Amino acid sequence: MPILYAIILAVMIYPIQEFLEHKWRFNRLFATICSLLIIFFVTALIVTLIYYQLNSISNNGEDYVKNISKVYYNIIEFFQKTFNMNSRDTLFSRDLKIENILKGNFDKIGEFISQSGSLISNLVLIPIYLFFFLYYRRFLRVFCYKVFRNKSKAFLNKIIGKIYSIQQNYLVGLIKVIFIVGVLNTAGLLILGIDHAIFFGFFAAILLLIPYIGILIGSLIPAVVALATKDSAWYAFGVIAIFMFIQFLEGNFITPKITGSKVSINAFIAILSFIVFSMLWGIAGMIVALPITATLKIIFDNTPGYHAYGFLIGDPIDSHLRGRARTRLKKWKEIRSKTST
Repeated sequence: MPILYAIILAVMIYPIQEFLEHKWRFNRLFATICSLLIIFFVTALIVTLIYYQLNSISNNGEDYVKNISKVYYNIIEFFQKTFNMNSRDTLFSRDLKIENILKGNFDKIGEFISQSGSLISNLVLIPIYLFFFLYYRRFLRVFCYKVFRNKSKAFLNKIIGKIYSIQQNYLVGLIKVIFIVGVLNTAGLLILGIDHAIFFGFFAAILLLIPYIGILIGSLIPAVVALATKDSAWYAFGVIAIFMFIQFLEGNFITPKITGSKVSINAFIAILSFIVFSMLWGIAGMIVALPITATLKIIFDNTPGYHAYGFLIGDPIDSHLRGRARTRLKKWKEIRSKTST
């Protein structure tokens, strides 16, 4: 997975690399280092903004905990009065201090991330792989020439160019999806009057990189803030409902339409690729599902004996979606017009 992520990042940063080498006349090594520094500073900027926003939210943590505890105890009293429950029940007892639960688990999130060896190793390996993909790109191209000696260099360059183009188009489509979902999330939070609406809206949109689960995680934080700052728990349910509705739009219409069309994959194959790659590699596989599927389509389209598979992955044309009678009628009209002329 670090290799796949490094390939995708290399495609994304390559226009900057090419600009530095051809326009500013940087040598290959210096241009590669500059490209990596650009990715590092952009990532650091995003992480810093997220950190300061979360820090400003956590400054009000005591007030949030008090308000959430008040809501929790009101719910206890409601269930006890409505269903005549025993007040000594562990789940519905005031002896269960919600303040201690919340305070005790806030710090465990950072501890879990810091102790995750795979995450740290990936953060180290991805920049290393990325450096060599950018610095050795001509060397790797010559390797492709040697592997496929029966193909001309012009043909291989055409295939490599198509793969690069399709990957870059996918990344552009993904950025558009994140922006659209971020705007929709922000609009929904502003309607409800939730604090830090812009931050929460785009933070949840960035978490779309983790399909299905990401939007759920992104909705929990503003839901908790709504529960702590509003006078009604319905605001928290409203936040979750809005985010789930946007998740439905994103998963069924926005992403298949934008990223699916950018990589020339039909909606059915796009959804199927998410499922198959999640079974293979989990959440990490879902992130790279469409780029890999698009690359396979290019390979199938240009490999004898595999054209049918490339055809199946691609978008159907209008004639494939019409009824049989309409198709025959169109052919009959075409034959009649040719005969009359």
